[in-house]
Amino acid sequence: MSRNIFSRIATVAGTAVIAMALTGAPASAQQEFGSPELIAAAKAEGKLVYYTANFAEVEQQVIKEFNKRFPEIKVEMVRAPGGQLITRVKTEAAAGKLIADVIDHSDRALMLPLADLFQDYAPPNAADYNPDAQISPKLWPRATLVWSIAYNTELVKNPPKSWMDLTKPEYDKMIGQVFAQSGGTTWTRIMFERRVLGEDYWAKQAATHPILYPSGAPMSDALVRGEIAIGPLLYNAIYPKQKDGAPIKIFFPPEGAPVNPYATGIPKTATHPNAAKLFLNWCLSKEGQTFMIKELGNLTSLKVPPVYPEGFDSKIVKAWYPNFDEYVKLHGPWVAEWDKTFGYRQ
Repeated sequence: MSRNIFSRIATVAGTAVIAMALTGAPASAQQEFGSPELIAAAKAEGKLVYYTANFAEVEQQVIKEFNKRFPEIKVEMVRAPGGQLITRVKTEAAAGKLIADVIDHSDRALMLPLADLFQDYAPPNAADYNPDAQISPKLWPRATLVWSIAYNTELVKNPPKSWMDLTKPEYDKMIGQVFAQSGGTTWTRIMFERRVLGEDYWAKQAATHPILYPSGAPMSDALVRGEIAIGPLLYNAIYPKQKDGAPIKIFFPPEGAPVNPYATGIPKTATHPNAAKLFLNWCLSKEGQTFMIKELGNLTSLKVPPVYPEGFDSKIVKAWYPNFDEYVKLHGPWVAEWDKTFGYRQ
């Protein structure tokens, strides 16, 4: 073996040793989560402030898993409902007091006007992501939520098998619904209903006299308690309850599964920018996405999903992404029409 070959081997080995010395992580992790310099800088910062509109319990699990990989970085989470979070971000930014290092939101239409607040950022695997899930190169689909139908097996002996089944008269006063104004994820679902299931779908569904809820959390609790028997729910809202042993069955209807990608970015004013990048790099990595799919019930916006949620057969059920221009333009008039159809008043 020539001296040049020995030299190259020694150089590669030396680089790996240096990477581990700087970061405490295997050299293979550098390619997936960032450079040794980024990881070392993130650990030196030691923390980040994370604003999210997602369920606090869900995000606590994500943070715990991230800390298994990077225990040196403390994540301080601030959770608020969608509208409140946007108001907080705008107010803090206008006063020059935005403390968030990462902002994570379910409604891309509310985040797009704020795009100038965010710095240029892309994860190492940026090319692996579906461009339909992005509204700006600065904002990334860290979480991708998917709609399903769930029912209480102790109450429903003839379960639905499709979205259209939720219009059956036999389910009168048995169904729950999250009302349209609750946020971007629900708007995605009702947009899908009208676009895919027909303009009369809302009226047919409203004729079953569904009980309306402000979000998926109280509705999923009501389903477990038997206050309702059936309902469309975000899979990640009801899947943990099924895992815990609740008498719940969940399925993805054959007409399609509405999907809602989040918009997540790093503000230009971030005081812990390296820790923020490392956190997002991990969340958007194959490792992070696999965890969120298998443990939390998310889908993913990766072009090639590493796995699918339990019960999701991609050969039968297709993920439905809304056209973003329509998502913005139709929101006001269609939500108002939905409110009228379902008799909802704020």
